[in-house]
Amino acid sequence: MRDDDSLLQGAVPRVWTVSELNRLVKDLLEQSVEPFWLRGEIGDLTIHRSGHVYFTLKDARSQLPAVMFRGAETARHLELRTGIEIEVFGRLTVYEPRGAYQMLVQLIRPQGLGDLQKRFEELKARLRAEGLFDEERKRPVPLLPGCVGLVTSPEGAAIRDFLRLVNRRFAGLHVRLVPVPVQGPDAAPQIAAAVRYLSDTRACDVIVVTRGGGSLEDLWAFNEEMVARAVAGSSIPVISAIGHERDFTICDFAADLRAATPSAAAELVIGAKAELHERLEQSRTRLRQGLALRVARGRERLQRLLARRVLHEPAAAVRVFTQRVDELTARLAAGLVRRAERARSREQALSGRLAALNPRSVLARGYAILLDDAGRAIRQAEQTTPGAHLRGLLHAGALDLQVSRVTPAAAADADANAGQGETP
Repeated sequence: MRDDDSLLQGAVPRVWTVSELNRLVKDLLEQSVEPFWLRGEIGDLTIHRSGHVYFTLKDARSQLPAVMFRGAETARHLELRTGIEIEVFGRLTVYEPRGAYQMLVQLIRPQGLGDLQKRFEELKARLRAEGLFDEERKRPVPLLPGCVGLVTSPEGAAIRDFLRLVNRRFAGLHVRLVPVPVQGPDAAPQIAAAVRYLSDTRACDVIVVTRGGGSLEDLWAFNEEMVARAVAGSSIPVISAIGHERDFTICDFAADLRAATPSAAAELVIGAKAELHERLEQSRTRLRQGLALRVARGRERLQRLLARRVLHEPAAAVRVFTQRVDELTARLAAGLVRRAERARSREQALSGRLAALNPRSVLARGYAILLDDAGRAIRQAEQTTPGAHLRGLLHAGALDLQVSRVTPAAAADADANAGQGETP
């Protein structure tokens, strides 16, 4: 008879429930293991809004869940983050709902960066020094790509999130998937090869390298140097969307653009279409409003023109202009007459002034002009001598004269004065 059959034929064995077993394990574990110090590197770290801190302690081969109730302030004070090596004091316990044992932490003291975090920082510093992360070498993402190369796992949540958003908002976009593992020892070489393949074949307009969130170990493939160099050396712009918003990888720094999540990467790819569509709608609205305003102004001007009398009674306008022509003709004729009269008056005035200046008009009043033999006018008595022949010009005719005596001007004035003093 077999042993298991003998057991069934004996006393009725106790049948445990899962809760009873977890409680038993919890009691045995807590009673048999005294509180102790434990060293490890922080993996996943979550500070819950309740104030509790949940994290994972790990080394090169194993990991252990840990919780510190109401430890949020301590975590912030110590600036705990993924990759930090710490020492914790506490005791082992069992979280019964999941049947998982964990470290119930009471004290934490930091030790420094863990091995993976050190490797991350060292590689980041070295590649930065080479200029691999320089902004000057990064290229802009195409405005409206016709094809997107997607480097990710075909079974992961990242591809579902990416395609769901693209299909909803840009159904015509062509997505070319290059399936690769995103975790494990074979992931980094295949990711690098996929990026190089898309770059060398120019099979798309932009490359998106993506996966969902995870611990530093889960995302480590994207921290490998071969992946960073393949991304930086791509002839096609690369968007890196690794993990969640708080996760950063070397691939993020080497890429032309980083997206916080796979969905954010899809937004970056298709956001330009939405923006262009919005700008097109705005332009269409402005154009429609501008045309409507122009038509309204044209209609208003047409109404004003149609209201003018000339369009309703053209003959009236002709009559007005005819009367205006008659008035202008009469004004022109009167103006010409006045101008002619002014010209005649001016002519007469000038003629009178000219006549007054004519020497012969002076001679008409009884004066004469004396000329010597050379034809020079004699103005003074001293200009001639007794016996000289002179010619006297009168108003009518001329006289030939001979000088019998010359009286100087002084003597002539004296004789004139004397003659004025005599009583007639």
